[in-house]
Amino acid sequence: MGPVLAGVLQLLALIGALALAYVPLGNYMARVYSTDKHWRVEKWIYKGIGANPDTEMRWPAYLRGVLAFSAVGVLFLYLLQRLQGVLPGSLGFASIDPDQAFNTAVSFVTNTNWQSYYGEQAMGHVVQTAGLAVQNFVSAAVGIAVAVALVRGFARSRTGELGNFWADMVRGVTRILLPGAFVAAVVLVACGAIQNFSGIHEVGQFMGGSQQWNGGAVASQEAIKEFGTNGGGYFNANSAHPFENPTPFTNLFEIFLLLVIPFSLTRTFGVMVGSVKQGYAILATMATIWVGFTALMMWTEFAHHGPALQIAGGAYEGKEVRFGVGSSSIFAVATTLTSTGAVDSFHSSFTGLGGGITMLSMMLGEIAPGGTGSGLYGMLIMAVIAVFIAGLMVGRTPEYLGKKIGTREIKLAACYILITPALVLVFTAAAMALPTPGNSMTNSGAHGFSEILYAYTSAANNNGSAFAGLNADTQWFNTTLGLAMVLGRFLPMVFVLALAGSLAEQQPVPQTAGTLRTEKPLFTGLLVGAILIITGLTYFPALALGPLAEGLAS
Repeated sequence: MGPVLAGVLQLLALIGALALAYVPLGNYMARVYSTDKHWRVEKWIYKGIGANPDTEMRWPAYLRGVLAFSAVGVLFLYLLQRLQGVLPGSLGFASIDPDQAFNTAVSFVTNTNWQSYYGEQAMGHVVQTAGLAVQNFVSAAVGIAVAVALVRGFARSRTGELGNFWADMVRGVTRILLPGAFVAAVVLVACGAIQNFSGIHEVGQFMGGSQQWNGGAVASQEAIKEFGTNGGGYFNANSAHPFENPTPFTNLFEIFLLLVIPFSLTRTFGVMVGSVKQGYAILATMATIWVGFTALMMWTEFAHHGPALQIAGGAYEGKEVRFGVGSSSIFAVATTLTSTGAVDSFHSSFTGLGGGITMLSMMLGEIAPGGTGSGLYGMLIMAVIAVFIAGLMVGRTPEYLGKKIGTREIKLAACYILITPALVLVFTAAAMALPTPGNSMTNSGAHGFSEILYAYTSAANNNGSAFAGLNADTQWFNTTLGLAMVLGRFLPMVFVLALAGSLAEQQPVPQTAGTLRTEKPLFTGLLVGAILIITGLTYFPALALGPLAEGLAS
């Protein structure tokens, strides 16, 4: 079997698995966020944190819950890292420096999971399990909660109430993420991923010297890392490490895990707004972009430009040779079109155009299908923009799901789509203009610029993957990337929740013959076009200086 055919068959198998999970998981999540029943363990949690899960919240109160919970998470994880040197199970590792502790705490609380350190050489068992793994669960649950609040904004009328943040967050953990991650961890352990609390030990001789590895609760963290679209990893090699990703099957299984919730949330959206066809329209938009980008990535990486690639049959440098170019291409697109950031190959080693595709995937806003929750609310914001554009074309007040898109709604949507590009481009420009940050680049020219552009794109979009080659463990990058992660996570949530509150207060508009049918293929095409055009106009100059220049020169 040729490598191209193998890659295509893996993609088809992945699509089949996602299709099988779509309806049952989507319906289940809709029931989770629609019921008024509480599990006993959830009641204990509410009592412990002093929350009343039956109290409805307007958007300012919902936002305060998101910000307060996240702020406590940052403080707790920061202190845990700073105290690591005196904690049991630290494996002898020292406490983390202040700037790196800030960067890591912000990274995991914002669902970014950017790492400027070698996991196996910096973090002990307590920080990994009680700190990073816990945030993998709750940060993903926060993202889903905000998405559900926006869906309620569309579904409800003549009320500003969006549900209860504490109930939504806790249910996301107890009823969705914990059960799913448990099953996934069992599968990974059965396939060879490690799960222990062993210390540092030698694994053999390498190049005349000994090589040492530490164990850890790797399978359980790997499971929620993918299932919650978190990213990061126990080891610096991430999902290319055999302890995290031992076989070709686990590689495909991990891709499935990082896609299944974001895709299935479109079904949840359709059920909650009372029209599954609306969910299918959003799904079709996401799937069109995902399949298109995957096909384009496989073409760029299998293209035989130059004698070396002709002999190898593809761009193998930097790829995971156990899985092949096709599988690495699928993983790269999936992890950058979601907010996962896990990698099974080095994106810096992709062809110039291939590296550009990974960046463009994040620049779209990670909405195809995006992260757990963030992908859905990002796509719904783009849908609001698309119906506004359609309304301008025909001279009619734009409507979406029976709600008018007026001045307030479009301003909030516009602020949402502008904040992340502003963070990426401003921080990238500052890093290139100042003398010190440039010293962290391994490469010069277009590829060196791509290293910095990729870093800020990954941070501001809460992705967490790295282009490799950039030494990000400096005070400048730890601080500025941390700021990009915080602002890129929570400022968009402000606009999302404000929009949700505005929509929930409206009275539904009756559908007429002139209403744009947003469940039809025409709207899907309009939405795909709007996404690509808006992103292209925003980022094209920066992409032209980096990956496009490198790709055209090769």
